[in-house]
Order: sequence, then C-alpha cells, then structure tokens
Amino acid sequence: MKKKRYNVAVVGATGVVGAEMVKVLEEREFPIDKLLPLASERSIGKSVEFCGREIDVCELTPESFHGVDVALFSAGGSVSKEFAPIAAESGAVVVDNTSAFRMDDDVPLVVPEVNPEALAGYKARRIIANPNCSTIQMIVALAPLHRRARITRIVVSTYQSVSGAGIRAMEELSKQSVALFSQGECRIEAFPHRIAFNCIPHIGKFLGDGSTEEEMKMVNETHKIFSDPSIGVAATAVRVPVFCGHSESVNVEFEDPIDPEEAREILSSAPGVEVIDDPNLCRYPLAIDATGKDPVYVGRIRRDASVANGLAMWIVSDNLRKGAALNAVQIAELLIRDYL
Repeated sequence: MKKKRYNVAVVGATGVVGAEMVKVLEEREFPIDKLLPLASERSIGKSVEFCGREIDVCELTPESFHGVDVALFSAGGSVSKEFAPIAAESGAVVVDNTSAFRMDDDVPLVVPEVNPEALAGYKARRIIANPNCSTIQMIVALAPLHRRARITRIVVSTYQSVSGAGIRAMEELSKQSVALFSQGECRIEAFPHRIAFNCIPHIGKFLGDGSTEEEMKMVNETHKIFSDPSIGVAATAVRVPVFCGHSESVNVEFEDPIDPEEAREILSSAPGVEVIDDPNLCRYPLAIDATGKDPVYVGRIRRDASVANGLAMWIVSDNLRKGAALNAVQIAELLIRDYL
C-alpha cells in the first residue's frame, strides 16, 4: 500500500542550503511524518524550526537512516560520498545536492521541468543527483527552446552570488563591506581575493586547460541532462558581491531559425519560467527581485547577429531555491508521486 506520509532526513540541515530545504519542505506541504535534521557533531545543541515546532539537530552517523524514506543531502561532497550509499543501503532514496554523483552513469541527474523521465533510473543505486545551481537555471530556461529548434552551442557567463559558497562567504562580504566604509581591516578568508565591490573570475579549482571545476560542471551537466554531448558549451563562472541570486548572460546558437518574439512566447508558457522583458521600461530580471522566489526569470531576449540562428538572453534565479533546495524537493515530490 502506498504511504501517505514519509520520514525525511535533511543532511546538512544547519547550512544555508539545508536550512532552505527545511523551509521549502514546509512551504510546499511535503507529506512528512517525521523530519530528521542531521549535521556534524559541531551542530549538536542547535535546532531547526519546522511547522511551528523546534526540532533538535541530530549528529550524522551511519545509523541515522533507519526508517528514513527520503534523504536530502547538502553537506558537501565528501559527506555525500561517505553517507549517501549508507542511507541508500538503509532503505532511503537519496537526493544529493553535491557534485559527488552527478556524472555517474547509473545516477540520474534531474531537473523536474526538463527530464523527469530520468528519475526512473534511481533504482540502480537509490541515489538521485541535483545539478549545479548555475546549470539548473540555465537548463530550465533553455530546454523549451531546445525542444523547438535544437541548440547546437551555448556560451554562458555567470555572475554568481556569495551564498553559493555558504554562510562563511556571506559573512565575509558583509564584514568586508563594513570594513571598507569604516576604514577597518578587510580580511580575506573565504575567497582568494576581496569580494566586496569586486568580481572574481574564479569558482572552484582550476583544471589543466585553464577552466574551473564550476565551468566544467555546466558543460558536462548540460550534456547529460539534454542527453546530447554534441552541444558546444563554453562557460565562464564569476563570483560577484551579491548576497543571493545568480545571474547569467547566455548566447545560444540553434540548428533551426527562432526569433526573439517566438522565444518569448515559448518561455512565457514554460513551467518554472517567468519572462520579464520590456527594455523601454527598464524591466529585466534582477537578482534582488528573484531572492526568495521560485521561478527562473528570463529577459533581454534578443537576436545574436554574430551567428546564424542565434539568440542572447539574461537568466536570473535564486540559487538557494531553484538552484538547490527547491529542485531537490521537487525531485522528492515526483519520487513519492510516481515511485514510492
């Protein structure tokens, strides 16, 4: 008999994304019987608020997952590599927000609006991967256009907020901003350079070809989600002094002609997308307007005359919500609806 309510663990519940997962679970009225917030030993004594109750955070151990139906992971790749297989062996289905399993052939990489059919592959290892935040928002916007005219090449530059690097990074931006205005000491710890009033073209480790890990995530994940490794993807990832909300400048080349007006019409009716595109009124997506909201916002849609069948656009989303917590919860919703 199908369950009506589920036991859900949130691993990394005291982190930025973990806290957002708990919030989204409550907002979307996920049918939870028991919520189990898990974190490292350092978080013992803390609690999370859920549905008007304070729930104590428990230490993450190999025994944590007995009786758990769904486990949402957002505590770093090393934690996921160690504990996600344990959770799966204990009977839970894992939705992992790290890069630990994204490129494994037997782990589905899912954006519910784009490739929900891939979710069926979870049975191989009982692990489902949540894509990178920047990939998610780009793919949600581009997938409806890809279905219409097939994308052959993408050039994307990201403008990623500090929340993508965690609480410590957000605190560093705040402290540096105050220090610069008060002539205090500007300490650099979370990033390789000062982030306040600056842009850093460096997210993740540098690879041998000069790309960064973050940039290659967008390349490889786009290929996997679209099931098309022939699509050319060139990415440049930049950290900017914004607290929340990632923005992307995206140039897309299509196999078939598609004009800006048709693209607006397609995107206006696409799930998870909201078009804000009226240059005469200075209306276009802004990170500050996307914060706390669910949609992926698209604007500045225009022809890219430098290539045949090209479009340029600006894509914005709250990286903590659709870029992480919301996408994970949406995966869990599909899971309990269609499979558990």
